Amino acid sequence: MTHFDLQPTLQNEYIKIEPLKQDDFESLYRVASDPLIWEQHPNKDRYKKDVFETFFKGAMESKGAFLVFDTKTGKVIGSSRFYELDEAKKTVAVGYTFFAKDHWGGVYNPALKSLMLTHAFHFVDAVVLHVGSNNIRSQKAVTRLGAKKIDEVEMEYYGEAPKLNFVYQIKKEHWTNRATT
Repeated sequence: MTHFDLQPTLQNEYIKIEPLKQDDFESLYRVASDPLIWEQHPNKDRYKKDVFETFFKGAMESKGAFLVFDTKTGKVIGSSRFYELDEAKKTVAVGYTFFAKDHWGGVYNPALKSLMLTHAFHFVDAVVLHVGSNNIRSQKAVTRLGAKKIDEVEMEYYGEAPKLNFVYQIKKEHWTNRATT
């Protein structure tokens, strides 16, 4: 397998992603401090600064996290990451994604996932997405991308108690065929 860069800088018409840096904490927390972002998430308290600090520490240690910008305004609008790269199975996970509420729906999540999935499929054969069992909004979003539910697991988030997650998968051939139709 060619080397998978877990933190490339990527951009399209709507989204730009850059590697998350330690000094991005305040700008990202300004987005994450909205309780509505987390209302369907397994950790509903992530809008609290001390809880978000734990999330951010895990993001930094993952070495696969991004700061997400709106290319039109240059504003920080969220975060996402690559994690659980398995070179033997040729899989990687995409997740921990959140957006400012004014960027929900529409083009932003599909534009972000398109950048990340297209990059990932240069190196892997399948992408896995973990979605909280009660996070209906995100479940709908990943199925719109063509992801199929393949499992349910108790998942431990960095520094947080395990929570039930649904596991979705998108295979390279499905993504490639979708992009050409």
